[in-house]
Amino acid sequence: MKRPRLLNPHLYEINALLFMERMRCTYGADCTLGKVPRSEWEKIASKGFSYLWLMGIWERSPGSKQCALKDAGLTKAYCDALPGWSEKDVKGSPYAVHSYVIDPSIGTGEELRNLRSLLKELGMGLILDFVPNHVAIDHPWTSEAPERFIQGTEEDARREPGLFSHTDSGRVIAHGRDPFFPAWTDTAQINIFSPKARRALIDELKNIAQYADGVRCDMAMLVLNNIFEKTWAKYLGDYIRLDKEFWADAIKEIKAENPSFLFLAEAYWDLEYRLQQLGFDYTYDKKLYDLMLHSSPRDVRNYLFGDETFQRKCIRFMENHDEQRAASSFGKERSLAGAVITATVPGLHLFHEGQFEGYAVRVPVQLSSKKEEQTDTETKDFYDRLFSFTSTHRFGSGFWRPLEVRTAWNDNWTFGNLLAWVWYSDHTMKLVCVNYAPETSQGRINIPHALIQAGPLTFRDVLTDEIYVRTTDEITGRGLFVELGPWKAHLFDLLE
Repeated sequence: MKRPRLLNPHLYEINALLFMERMRCTYGADCTLGKVPRSEWEKIASKGFSYLWLMGIWERSPGSKQCALKDAGLTKAYCDALPGWSEKDVKGSPYAVHSYVIDPSIGTGEELRNLRSLLKELGMGLILDFVPNHVAIDHPWTSEAPERFIQGTEEDARREPGLFSHTDSGRVIAHGRDPFFPAWTDTAQINIFSPKARRALIDELKNIAQYADGVRCDMAMLVLNNIFEKTWAKYLGDYIRLDKEFWADAIKEIKAENPSFLFLAEAYWDLEYRLQQLGFDYTYDKKLYDLMLHSSPRDVRNYLFGDETFQRKCIRFMENHDEQRAASSFGKERSLAGAVITATVPGLHLFHEGQFEGYAVRVPVQLSSKKEEQTDTETKDFYDRLFSFTSTHRFGSGFWRPLEVRTAWNDNWTFGNLLAWVWYSDHTMKLVCVNYAPETSQGRINIPHALIQAGPLTFRDVLTDEIYVRTTDEITGRGLFVELGPWKAHLFDLLE
């Protein structure tokens, strides 16, 4: 059944290579994307996801694979994720794109188009990767169109061998980089100040738009004019800073043909709002992730209760392919409390394959296989209940309101650990309260009178199935009393 587009949708990230490996184990060695049974996609849709992100679907680079086999840091990670791994298990990075053609080990372009149509029937859109900053070191452009790249001299290559390499045609081309880290030696750095490079990238986006309903744009802030200029000023030669931002032109051109096409930005360095201004529908919210991992409940509250227009364009997550597994970095109980937050505040809610099962091992994106992990049944039940709470249209498109939490009694300061908000529309209400602390906490939640009906009120906690009956006078007077254990939450449906 087709769902209307939600303002606060859920997105599910699947590692395409790992997914297909699992499908081949289940349905046969010849299984490709088009042979995956409809029931597999229906299971994903049943959780209430609006979008499916098939991460790493594009053709991998032979050159990237060779780099991935030589990287000591990566080989250690391979041992953790797949003890006894061999060279055949390493496929290269999906972010060193060799061609925006579906990797043949996954399927064909026709199968990808058919999957998009099937997902649409199930109420989901398809998100695919786009990498604007660089391509694979052996991408055909490096020989056919070297003017699209940052180029150097033989002296540059001798002076900074980690930043430059020689192409097959003998040219010296820079590797892609984040200015705060060493270069990615399996990539070639695109010159975003080259009009020809910009045109080629937009054409690639148009190609992707034939197969997808949106793109997740890798390291989107690296191609902002000021960031790019600061990073590459020494090597720009005659290329000068362009008047317009790449993203302004690219997003405008793609959306002119398909206004509903989504642009999602992986973004850091407090540049999220800038990218939203340039047309991105949603931007990564690493700040919330870091606050939940390192800061206090008060800091989390102050951030979330900021400008709602910005908040509604944030991508909330507890983990993704770049981060450690939530169960490992946060610990099980804290990760579940964080999941309540990231799944119930405004914005796009990103969930990662394996998160619902409580997996603890992060798999490098270069691998096509992983070791088996046992599903944590308590974690799985928790997520099943969480999604039953968030998968309604009312939740995704209703109004959101943060709530004040007051002390339950004098000298009880634990109320500061509690975060609370409501979603409401058409005289219905969902109430969320999270104790984001390692101690039992009490407080009183102030719910505005306009949001509730007169008479006794019945709340059902979706996480525990417990029923609570409270009077209107209590709730609008002293406030709704709550007591929650460490890292626990209430997901309340107000029953009619």
